[in-house]
Amino acid sequence: MLNRRDFVGALGAVLPLADALAAEPLRALKKSPRMPVLFLGHGSPMNAIGDNAYRRSWQALGAEFGRKYPTPQLILCVSAHWLTQGGWFLTAMAKPKTLHDFGGFPQELFDQQFPAPGAPAAAAEIAQAVRQPLSGAALGLDREEWGFDHGTWSVLKPMFPQAQIPVVQLSMDYGRPPAEHAMLGRQLKALRERGVLIVGSGNLVHNLRVTRRGTAPDQAYDWAHAFDRIVADQLEKGELAALPRFQSLGAVAQQAHPTHEHYLPLLYAAGAVDAGKEAPRFFNADFQSASISMRSVVWG
Repeated sequence: MLNRRDFVGALGAVLPLADALAAEPLRALKKSPRMPVLFLGHGSPMNAIGDNAYRRSWQALGAEFGRKYPTPQLILCVSAHWLTQGGWFLTAMAKPKTLHDFGGFPQELFDQQFPAPGAPAAAAEIAQAVRQPLSGAALGLDREEWGFDHGTWSVLKPMFPQAQIPVVQLSMDYGRPPAEHAMLGRQLKALRERGVLIVGSGNLVHNLRVTRRGTAPDQAYDWAHAFDRIVADQLEKGELAALPRFQSLGAVAQQAHPTHEHYLPLLYAAGAVDAGKEAPRFFNADFQSASISMRSVVWG
């Protein structure tokens, strides 16, 4: 846990980097109108192929790009399913593979491919401009091991089925406290002026230990409703600085996130938002299997 002195010092190191990124020309990314920011509740991998309200909402959101929003030059996705230790990494291969990082599902799901190109040059430039919290080191580059896990392709494939927009994934150093994830997220804000669509893919509530299949979308455990409502209220009020302190909520937070990898992508998305200036738009504000919040957010 960061003490106040460390937090203030780290914040001072991060903010100038964000300003520098906004001012420093990036050869691989041209200036553009400001892109929105997304946090998408992805839930079950089966949502990627099922004809349900979640997949249809992702399709409808994707159709807004090129009309309501500019078409992205690049998509930067932070997925709950790429956890690293000892640092943060960006995918930096030209042709990332589609990962089927799950088990026990129909073959149709394993047959899914998302052949979007990578962006090695842009990843290398972003890795130098966006720095690791506290240490100030450059982000690492992964040129061969990872790819697009289902937290990324299950939502991006319905949104952008032609898979023509380059995509990079940003890992999450799971050994670091939530405050540091939020610090890194704040550095991503300047990328919105460079045609980068920032997507956090996780779930506001995610407890697979107590799922109840077949439960109606409006039905969930009391603690799931409570945690979802607390976070939604913080988002609506623009109290984004409170989001990293979710563990202070005690038992309700522990029930909502026995492990918190599905919550962390929200901190990256929220970090890239102008708090108090960009109102959130919610959709899919219900639950899967009683213990997975599908609430999703668009800012901008």
